[in-house]
Amino acid sequence: MSEVNPTAASLLGFLHDGPQTGWDLVARAEAMIGPFWSLTRSQVYRELARMAETGLVSAGTPGRREALPYEITEAGRRAFSDWAARGPGEATVRLPLLLFVSLGRHMPREQLAAMLAEQRRQQAELLAGYLRVRAELTEAAADPYLLATLDFGIATARGTVRWIDRLPEEIRGAPEGGRSGPRAPVGIRS
Repeated sequence: MSEVNPTAASLLGFLHDGPQTGWDLVARAEAMIGPFWSLTRSQVYRELARMAETGLVSAGTPGRREALPYEITEAGRRAFSDWAARGPGEATVRLPLLLFVSLGRHMPREQLAAMLAEQRRQQAELLAGYLRVRAELTEAAADPYLLATLDFGIATARGTVRWIDRLPEEIRGAPEGGRSGPRAPVGIRS
């Protein structure tokens, strides 16, 4: 068996918790890793078919609506273990926001300012959502691995809002109403 890719590894990781259908795996991926690792429905089903062909998962008896539950095999557990042993590899950053800012000198100032304001709004909204989920999960004594991942999302969203607020006025433009100075913080503690 060749090395599994991160998409297959994520599905194998989810299947460690028990048999799940493709639909279940898509929903779980969206809820647990969606904010930082996107998986499409077609990717999930394509990987499940490939992993079934190579013996990493086995398909069970079709259930409601002909949904097939998949279960991880011993070969799948070994492939996941091998993937985990390799580590995540070199971290890369591919953020459209940074591309826009780095090329901002070639854009109308108002366009860049509007984009930054929208990005700030989105990140502040994301941060508020993460903080709500964090409070709920903490109350429910959730999985510490899930909480650690969520904390990274919180730190990233908080840092992005803070970074936008601290950009020079020549980049971010004057805040709404034409006043200069920092914008009101949103769920940010220093």
